[in-house]
Amino acid sequence: MQRRSILKAAAGSAAVLGVPSLFAQAWPSGPIRIIVGFPPGGGTDALARVVAAKLTAMWNQQVIVETKAGVAGVLAADYVAQQPSDGSVLLMAHINSHALAPSLQPKLNYNVERDFVPIVLVGVTPNLLIANTTQAAKTVGEIVELCKAKPGQISFGSAGAGSAQHLALEMFKLRAKVDALHVPYKGSGPLLIDLIGGQIQYSFETMTAATPHVKSGKVLAIAQTRGKRAKGHPGVPTMAEQGFADFEATTWYGLAGPGKLHASVAARINEDVNKVLAMPDVQERLDTFGAEDGGGSPKKFADFIRSEGAKWAKVVKDGNIKLES
Repeated sequence: MQRRSILKAAAGSAAVLGVPSLFAQAWPSGPIRIIVGFPPGGGTDALARVVAAKLTAMWNQQVIVETKAGVAGVLAADYVAQQPSDGSVLLMAHINSHALAPSLQPKLNYNVERDFVPIVLVGVTPNLLIANTTQAAKTVGEIVELCKAKPGQISFGSAGAGSAQHLALEMFKLRAKVDALHVPYKGSGPLLIDLIGGQIQYSFETMTAATPHVKSGKVLAIAQTRGKRAKGHPGVPTMAEQGFADFEATTWYGLAGPGKLHASVAARINEDVNKVLAMPDVQERLDTFGAEDGGGSPKKFADFIRSEGAKWAKVVKDGNIKLES
């Protein structure tokens, strides 16, 4: 009994000191893949590539960003849930796959708590209410009036049915008591192409994806959907500042592994990604994208996922939001 206690204590001390314990999982020897559920050009892809580049240099091991777009990020999550839990395949988890889909898609093949190990929150961004530059309605109030004048005709793009952009639009419709036309895409990249081209008029787009186009003047930023203004967009007023108090519709990103990922592997990735997020050049990139409040422990990320799931489940229920089968 005494020997068993000594072994347990030694293993615990080894983990704390960063020394491989008797029960540590072997680190993957080949390339590590980060799976992204949206096409290149979107916010998820952009942040994944920032993290992957730094980890490649830190680990002296190739970290590849791989796209598996579809079903607003659910396709990628479903794929990763079925992969080996050896650390070789990770998911850039997203509000869509981990907080929205469980309420909107009751027949999901995966269970968020059972089939994933949260590793680290990478960042939380507001959405930006953006417009094609030719639009006459350039404030939230003007858009509300336009939607009331032309019910069901004013188009808002999203990264897919059930996406964060879609749910932000549904929240807006409920709060403003208006009807609008939802136009789903297979990610932010194609959405932004059509918005810039004038095929759609507005979008509650992720700040990460929208920022380069806002900065270049290709799209107009009208409002941001978090209680505070993001550092990267100090001149863009919040929805609350334009008459919609407590309008909080964020998009967030974080690394997760398959459900049986060993704690020692998750702990190492968590530690190293926290180091990456603290790098000055990475901080500068994240501020530009509006991605804030990342980092912390796996528990912090797990608790955050749980609270977001509960929040959006209430929105889905109150709004009677259903996806077409």
